[in-house]
Amino acid sequence: MNADGDEPAAVYQVCRLSARAASFRPEIDLLGNTIRVLAEQVGAIDASRLGNLVGRVSPEQQWGIDEALMTVFGLR
Repeated sequence: MNADGDEPAAVYQVCRLSARAASFRPEIDLLGNTIRVLAEQVGAIDASRLGNLVGRVSPEQQWGIDEALMTVFGLR
């Protein structure tokens, strides 16, 4: 709920980013830099805590993130 308690709050799932390689950390390109997604450090945050949008991932990059999350959560 929002602060007034009258509608659901927007919540997003987020992963931290890092440069350290691991088989379950897919690479993505963000602002011209190649970085790795830390799929093992996923969490939920309220939308009000997010800043400005800095980029988007391609469908192929999102598939890699999805695969990594399934591995980390033991769904593979």
